[in-house]
Amino acid sequence: MSEFTGLAAIVTGGASGIGLATAHLLAARGCRVACLDVNPEVEAPLSGLRTDVTDDDSVRAAVAEAAGRLGGLDIVVNNAGIGAQGTVTDNDDAEWQRVFDVNVQGMVRVSRAALPWLRDSAHGAIVNVSSIAATAGLPQRALYSASKGAVLSLTLAMAADHVADGIRVNCVTPGTADTPWINRLLAKAGDPAAERAALNARQPIGRLVSADEVAHAIVHLASPLSSATTGTVLAVDGGMQGLRLRK
Repeated sequence: MSEFTGLAAIVTGGASGIGLATAHLLAARGCRVACLDVNPEVEAPLSGLRTDVTDDDSVRAAVAEAAGRLGGLDIVVNNAGIGAQGTVTDNDDAEWQRVFDVNVQGMVRVSRAALPWLRDSAHGAIVNVSSIAATAGLPQRALYSASKGAVLSLTLAMAADHVADGIRVNCVTPGTADTPWINRLLAKAGDPAAERAALNARQPIGRLVSADEVAHAIVHLASPLSSATTGTVLAVDGGMQGLRLRK
């Protein structure tokens, strides 16, 4: 018997990477889980729902269907997101709008659609996935960093707005994680092995963060046992933000 037994969760971007790892861990803890994704191919006991977080009608329909399938909603994990590279000169206005539409407004749409069910829950919780890019200056990540910084600020504002509703809102800031997106970036590098070594080296633990490690942090924040935790930013970055090691 787990503290998640009988609870229901939706995970956006839940068909791969951090989202899929989180969905599997929630299900293993006794949660009923629906994965909302543009390519929602998942295996039982997970349920997949095709969702475009940039389309409000798509989001509202998917959240309502998930609540119907699962018998309500207690937990929302806002994980869906896309990456971007470059300085402020490297992406045009359309790309800035596209990334913010997914990474920030997508979380707004999903949270907004889920609020009626979360207000009815005795354990309402939202966990947003931000990034180390929100709290540390990384080269060639201006657009991505701006969007994830917005996620962090949004988390704090939502936590203040919904504490009276009994809904906790927190976020995680993963470091560079070993996910399909990072692997695609590495594949495009001139020397993928050297680039991976550089990414490993910049995190004090000497390696990339795993999707499972981020999932455990998300599930911790979503847990009813964390009922006094809201408006919190939990770093899962191998010490990248806080540690300054001597070489």
